[in-house]
Amino acid sequence: MTRINFQYILFNKPYGILCQFSSTDKKKTLADFGRFSKDVYPVGRLDADSEGLVLLTNDGLLKHHLLEPRYCHPRTYLVQVERVPTQETLKQLERGIFIGGKKTLPADVKLLDREPNIPSRSVPIRFRKNIPTAWLKVTLHEGRNRQVRRMTAAVGYPTLRLIRIAIGSLTFGEMKPGESRELSRKEVGQLKQSVRIR
Repeated sequence: MTRINFQYILFNKPYGILCQFSSTDKKKTLADFGRFSKDVYPVGRLDADSEGLVLLTNDGLLKHHLLEPRYCHPRTYLVQVERVPTQETLKQLERGIFIGGKKTLPADVKLLDREPNIPSRSVPIRFRKNIPTAWLKVTLHEGRNRQVRRMTAAVGYPTLRLIRIAIGSLTFGEMKPGESRELSRKEVGQLKQSVRIR
């Protein structure tokens, strides 16, 4: 029996990049940022308008456990929204809201008191004159399609910019947009432990 050589790669996805390896409309994809093995795939995608951390692997068991809601694996985002949410709105997002007929799992949501120290986006945000914006730090324990955007829109605060800054204990470190690195054995072990894989 052939032993699979598992790979675990962390990629900092820039704005406007498709979170896949091919495109029919000539948009940039993950394939434009390195020679990744043909059998590695993203664990939970970010849409083209979103930025930040993406984990690529060919370890199907780990991928399944990271995406399975019952393991409550955390993913953390910086979220710029239109207008400043009230405390009641923040509590509503934390408790869970109905999107697509199903309630979201409880989340951790914090209103930041200042703009985070992050690189400017390659395409500037379209601000509406005289309408303030705010930054939230949101940690989810599930990964539904466009979940953060749908959640903030449902409570009346559309998302303007979305950056995934952590996947469990994995963070940017010194990585810049468009850069990638392989995980250390220790990082892989921590990931597996967090979703109860021995």
